[in-house]
Amino acid sequence: MDLILALDAGTTGVRAVAFGDDLEVLAESYRELTQFYPSPGEVEHDPVEIVALAVATLGEVATRVRADGHRVLALGITNQRETTVGFDRENGELFGRAIVWQDRRTATMCRDLEVAGHGPAVRDTTGLVLDSYFSATKMRWMLDRGAADRAVTPSFATIDTWLLWALSGGVNGGVFSTDATNASRTSLLDLTTREWSTPMLDLFGVERRMLAALAPSAGVVGHVHGDVVAELRGVPIAGVLGDQQSALVGQACFEPGLVKATYGTGAFVLANAGPAVPPVVEGLLTTIAYDLGTFGPVNYALEGSAFVAGAAVQWLRDLGLIRASSDLEGLATSVTDGAGAIFVPAFTGLGSPFWRPDARGALVGLSRGVSSAHVARAVVEALAFQVRAMTEAFGAGGVELMELRADGGAAAMDLLMTLQATNSRVVVQRSSSLEATARGAASVAGLGVGHWPSVEDLASRWRAAARFLPGDATEVDAGYAAWLRAVERTQ
Repeated sequence: MDLILALDAGTTGVRAVAFGDDLEVLAESYRELTQFYPSPGEVEHDPVEIVALAVATLGEVATRVRADGHRVLALGITNQRETTVGFDRENGELFGRAIVWQDRRTATMCRDLEVAGHGPAVRDTTGLVLDSYFSATKMRWMLDRGAADRAVTPSFATIDTWLLWALSGGVNGGVFSTDATNASRTSLLDLTTREWSTPMLDLFGVERRMLAALAPSAGVVGHVHGDVVAELRGVPIAGVLGDQQSALVGQACFEPGLVKATYGTGAFVLANAGPAVPPVVEGLLTTIAYDLGTFGPVNYALEGSAFVAGAAVQWLRDLGLIRASSDLEGLATSVTDGAGAIFVPAFTGLGSPFWRPDARGALVGLSRGVSSAHVARAVVEALAFQVRAMTEAFGAGGVELMELRADGGAAAMDLLMTLQATNSRVVVQRSSSLEATARGAASVAGLGVGHWPSVEDLASRWRAAARFLPGDATEVDAGYAAWLRAVERTQ
């Protein structure tokens, strides 16, 4: 069988997945990624480790599928988006660890730019708000500290670019390129022209020569270098997408109005907005959904982003309240409510629709009767409330939600899916594959080499595993109102 490989370089780990003709998973390999927290509010990753995990997982999967007689046609890359790597392309020397999208060290810089009146121009040009979530201020932070002063070819990369450069040879001819979806998360791309914006480059003090070339999401941009991954020597790298846009494609949301929610490290809701840049919607971001180049249209998306979802589950695990993430639902369903406990997962600030970088996590309403089960219930309810806040912003902006297609690790919980349907007043369909992010990367890579003929063909292969209908909202509405009051206290 001819297979497509996807490399999913996420926030907490790196996964390689082999997909068959019907986008079924045939083999996969996963490695957890080390998290570094140098100071409160700061989050970093080791770029060298990211490449090492990519090489290891790709090599394992390629060896396995080739032993079964299969052939690898192409590789697609998907990635945590705004995380930024600074390095010298001349010799590969890093400016330091990668600054992760969750990192808040540039919050003051963003606030100063907002006070100076630059927020509207950033919003109108890039579709984004002034927030340390995005890449441009991370680049500026490195430049201000002299990280690039001695570099021959100073360069900044999102993780897709870093991996593409490394896998295609690095200092030995590696391709320095990014796709439109990742570029649209930097605060440096003009959404209308889909080119690097000179006014934004000037505002953030980043030189155009430091940035990667722009390319479509689908199409061959390079080939795997045999000295990097011997098992994939010469395999074309034919698709690149940021992880949330990749999940949108993996969920076959190719029509305007189709919406996906991914419950990963964070929670991200994207609605396909069609081929024209949509009007600004308060509390939401505008971004590029995908650029299929010669294989299809450019589509835009409206996005809501919550910074913590699965990360809250890991926090419970690290506290010892659960032994494994899979234990959460059983503990949460052992009680019918949180006994007054309310959880706000603002560990790294609040994203959509609040946009409060100064907010911090809170667990309120505690009494002697609150048990670990009640805390677990409060965490699950908070995940549903966060997404409700975003879907309500879609509604207020005139975006009608046809249905919500859910994926990501936490989407395996029936309790969460039921709560989400009731909170958001919309049918929730859980995808047959919770790995929609990797599926999306494989989809565009397959398009890029002609393995699948069209987006219509890809859409016909999408399946739902379960469907959840809205229920009586009386209790969840009361809980949501209390949660919003708790959100105000975190600020």
